[in-house]
Amino acid sequence: MSVPTPDEFRAALRRFASGVTVASTVYDGVDHAMTASAFTSVSLDPPLVLVCVDKTARFHQAVAVSRVWAVSVLEASQVESARWLATRGRPLAGQLDQIPHRRGEKTGAALLDGALCWVECRTWEIYDGGDHSIVVGQVIGLEVGDDDDPLTYHRGAFQPGFEGEA
Repeated sequence: MSVPTPDEFRAALRRFASGVTVASTVYDGVDHAMTASAFTSVSLDPPLVLVCVDKTARFHQAVAVSRVWAVSVLEASQVESARWLATRGRPLAGQLDQIPHRRGEKTGAALLDGALCWVECRTWEIYDGGDHSIVVGQVIGLEVGDDDDPLTYHRGAFQPGFEGEA
């Protein structure tokens, strides 16, 4: 096996289905948010999660400085919010104006209404991950919503919900 090109790597890993989240923080009074599928649990004791953040994203600097952030795990109907917050170069000011949300009690970060769950974090550590940073957060707040129909990402596209029983 040879080392894959970036295009080969991307094409192969598009076959991995993942959940879709929105990570958010507030820095200098301004909301920063991004759509992320690279989110997972890390540890139960202490409770840790991670999100991978492109080093060139505006969110990267904001979360590195604020050291508190939140994640909303998106429900199938939230595909438009996911698309909007995945759009590079969108205006920073007012980016959440059309997305129903509330503030996290522990972080002040935006929590999207209707999500499957919400996780508030204090940054535990930030690790180098090539062109991304791996931001590990200690969970300081957690809430579970009423719905259970996830928004997923597979083959380069959002996939609202899934059929069948678990």
